[in-house]
Parts: sequence; structure tokens; C-alpha cells
Amino acid sequence: MTTALAPADQLLYTPKEAAEVLRFGRSTVYELMAEGVLKYIKRGRSRRIRRSDLEAYVNSLEPISH
Repeated sequence: MTTALAPADQLLYTPKEAAEVLRFGRSTVYELMAEGVLKYIKRGRSRRIRRSDLEAYVNSLEPISH
């Protein structure tokens, strides 16, 4: 039996997982992190992105009106 959480229940995401959730490329997520646009936590060499920070980033995006 596995205790893996479903993506919606995950608290922390790797940059690769965050890219999958956002439907962006992994390099785009790293660029957003480097620019300070997407907050992350660094522990040793690992970087993790909180679910709440992913949601805050998405909520900050402005829709394009035509």
C-alpha cells in the first residue's frame, strides 16, 4: 500500500512537478524561481515549491482581454 498523495493534496512540489501542474516547461519554472516571481524553499540542494505559492502565482496572472 502506498501513502503517496494525490497532486491536489501535495504540500510541496519539485520544480518538475510544479511545471506539470502549471503546464509549463521545467526551465520556465526555474526562470520564474530565479526572477523571484515564484517563491520556493531551498533545503540543501533541493528546491521545493509550496502549493500555496503555486496558487498565489496563478492568481497573480492577468488574463488577456481581446
